[in-house]
Amino acid sequence: MDDWPIIFSYTRAEAIADGVLIDITAQAAEAGFKVHTVVTDHLYNRYVVPPAGLEGEGQSVEGRLHDLLFRTLLAAKAIRDSDRAEFDVLFLMAPGRWDTVHVVAVIGPGDQGEPVLTIMLPEDD
Repeated sequence: MDDWPIIFSYTRAEAIADGVLIDITAQAAEAGFKVHTVVTDHLYNRYVVPPAGLEGEGQSVEGRLHDLLFRTLLAAKAIRDSDRAEFDVLFLMAPGRWDTVHVVAVIGPGDQGEPVLTIMLPEDD
């Protein structure tokens, strides 16, 4: 397979520049992560960004991202011998209505082979 021609290549850096992946490395570092971290645009826009009208409920991108990263950290610490953690996160979607969202976090090689973390919905996997 080494001699197969590459038809298309899409790097992590290109995905970040295109907005397909959202770089949250700074926020992840504050939560204790030591690797470059992204979240998919689907997870970010569907759940991390709070629906309109929830500001009065104390909902913000920062708070929801903190909750996601905290749950990711707990799940990552609980696994052994795997590059993947799966867990659920509760997100307030309307006053009194919570969605339980199944999330996947995968650590793998970045564009230069360095360890990187991607947090996503299962369908983004």
